[in-house]
Parts: sequence; structure tokens; C-alpha cells
Amino acid sequence: MAEVVLKEVVKRFGKVEVVHGVNLEFHDKEFIVLVGPSGCGKSTILRMIAGLEKITKGNIFIDGALINDVAPKDRGIAMVFQNYALYPHMDVYNNMSFGLKLSKKPKKEIETRVQEVAEILELDEYLQRKPHELSGGQRQRVAMGRAMVRKPSIFLFDEPLSNLDAKLRTQMRTEIKLLHQKVQSTIIYVTHDQVEAMTLADRIVVMNDGFIEQVGRPIELFEKPANTFVAGFIGSPPMNLVPAKITRVNTGLHLEFNEKLRVPIPEKPDAGIREGMDVIMGIRTEDFAIDNEMNGFPEEWKVEGTVEVVEPLGGETNMHMDMYGVKFIARSEGRRIIRVGEKLMLALNLDHLHIFDAKTTRSVY
Repeated sequence: MAEVVLKEVVKRFGKVEVVHGVNLEFHDKEFIVLVGPSGCGKSTILRMIAGLEKITKGNIFIDGALINDVAPKDRGIAMVFQNYALYPHMDVYNNMSFGLKLSKKPKKEIETRVQEVAEILELDEYLQRKPHELSGGQRQRVAMGRAMVRKPSIFLFDEPLSNLDAKLRTQMRTEIKLLHQKVQSTIIYVTHDQVEAMTLADRIVVMNDGFIEQVGRPIELFEKPANTFVAGFIGSPPMNLVPAKITRVNTGLHLEFNEKLRVPIPEKPDAGIREGMDVIMGIRTEDFAIDNEMNGFPEEWKVEGTVEVVEPLGGETNMHMDMYGVKFIARSEGRRIIRVGEKLMLALNLDHLHIFDAKTTRSVY
């Protein structure tokens, strides 16, 4: 078992509080990702779990045992840092085995563990190489291998891919996911990259300014963001978030952006909206339909817009649109040629409409 529980955990540096009463549960064998902008407290939480930072207030438990005063080496944890921190004068074998030697493990056991881990990480042919003879991705695998040979119950990853180029990051994401499937350990992973979070995590913890904004599976955060921060942070490009006022036209409620643009609100029995309310409308780029994709959408869901910026991405194209003075980003199939200044009729898929209270930023629809 490798369950980690944080109860009312607070961290202060001097008089500045950077983590505010966090409550979290990390389940056994779970891959959970802490994500958020720089300075949100995610790495501080990781370092408190590892024992590298003292807790100001609250408790941390591993498998039910309180570990506030337990030394880092006795917590059954291995940490992989953003910086590989390899010994430059040692080859791969000695970098990976160094911790085991300090623990005075038998030589035969050390050799067996290093060989097993090297095969898993496809490093067996590089064991005699020095770090400067390896690529960035290989060095990161060595850093992971150094942690794995200790056979920890919990892995902590602190932005391990941020020093790699885009292609290597994609490759290493796959390798870390495969690693989790092979070793079946609990992994707590910190990143500011929401794409990493979405592709790796069983659950995601979204943090902002030392508070937890929302916890859930990737698809839950994408489809049901709790507030505008999560809505704007999860997804690439981020969700369109546009201020509006709720008005009543005939018998139905509408989102009114200006005199020219109103969007109907489909009825939803549990919606917390009312006429006259100031809100923020949210809609994702993929919830705009164009041309033949518009079939089946009601006419009142369709809006004309002018293309201002085109971002071709190959399989898809992002279009920055001006719809009667209101700015949206819409997505088109990549093979269609889109030109700046072109006028397009788009249908908004209002079945996936989000509405947030402008005062609280919380989801109300």
C-alpha cells in the first residue's frame, strides 16, 4: 500500500503563507498530477511530502502513519527533479547504483536491481557511458532509474520534462506512462503544463495561489470545470470566456453580449441563473461548427463572424473570430483553407455551453 493523505496542511515562509490548509488524498498505485501556474504551491506540497520542507501546520500520513517528523530517507519515497542532478564523473551504472551502495546493499543485489531497471528504461546498452555522452531524454531516464532501483512505494516527480524539447517531452510522457503501468507504484507528479497533466493523470489537482481549485479525472475537469480558472487553464487553446448579461427574450433566457449579439440558453432544470445576472459565458473551440457540420443545429444557434487570425496546426486550424465585436477562438478541420478577413457562418454547440457567475467565477450552468 502507498496511500498519502494531507490534512489541513499549511506552509509559511516567514509571514507569507503559500499553502493554505490543503486537504488531499493520493490513492494506492494512482498517478495523480498537481498542475497550476508558477508559484501556486504545487512543488512546495511535493517537497513537504518528501520531507524536504517542514510543515508549518497540519499533518501528512503515509499508509496511516504520521510522517511529519520522519526523515526523508525513511519515508519510502524517491524523487525525480527538474534538474537531472547526475554525477558527471560517474557512468550510468554508478549513478543508478550510488544510493544502494550508500545503503550498503549486497553487491549482487545492486547488480540485479540496476540491470532490471536498465532493461525497463532501455538503458542497458548505456550503462558504461558518462552523462555528457547521453541525450537529454536519456539523462532523465537515468534520473528515473536512480529512483526506481530503490523500489520506493511512492515516486515524486517535480517538473521532470521542463528542460526537454517538445519532441522529447512527448516521448518521455509516453515512457513515464508506461513506467507507471510496469512498476504499479503511486506517482505524484508536478507540472505547469496542462497537456502533461491531461495525458498522464488518473486524477488532476488544479492549484492556484496555494488553494486547490478542483480535483477530478481529466475528462471531468475538461467537461465540468468548477470555475473560470479551471476552465481557462485546462484545454488547449483554453476555453473562450466572454462577459455577458442574462436577459429574457420572449419566453427564453439569452446571453446578451451587445446590441447585435445574443445567444439563447437551452433550458436546464438545475441551472443557477436568473434574468439580469452578470455572467461569463464559456465555450470551447471545438464546440463551433462550420459548413456541413452545422446540419441539425437550430438557426438561432448560428452566428456570422470575421476571421482575424489563422493558426494552422496541420490536423486542425484555430481561427480567431470577431463576432459583432465579440472575440472567440473557433476550431476548423485542418485541410480547409481559411483566409484572414473571410466571413464565416458558425454554429455554437450550446449543448456544451458553460455559464459562470461573474462575481464568484463559480459554475452556475
